[in-house]
Amino acid sequence: MQRCPRCATAISPGASRRRQAHRFGADSSLFCNADMKPRDVRKHLQVPDDAEQLLGLAINELGLSARAYDRVLKVARTIADLDEHEAIQAAHVGEAIQYGSLDRQWVP
Repeated sequence: MQRCPRCATAISPGASRRRQAHRFGADSSLFCNADMKPRDVRKHLQVPDDAEQLLGLAINELGLSARAYDRVLKVARTIADLDEHEAIQAAHVGEAIQYGSLDRQWVP
């Protein structure tokens, strides 16, 4: 069992994987959130309005592409899984956007 650096609560990557396996069910081509293609993102992820607004702001302010949009949603879904939330929340999307911003800063 690992500890979340943000809040020091216990997190279980194994539990996150089980949650993903349950979500994908019979869709045997998907093992984890990262495996989702754009059509899978739309099929498996429901984004609340406040999170959608945050994503829209990130697209406009940071110039995110459609591909980056899907990538942020997949990372947000993984964060939600680790937080043991059934639904993606705006905080998960915000954290995923921050990770993407860090990634772009270090690209040569």
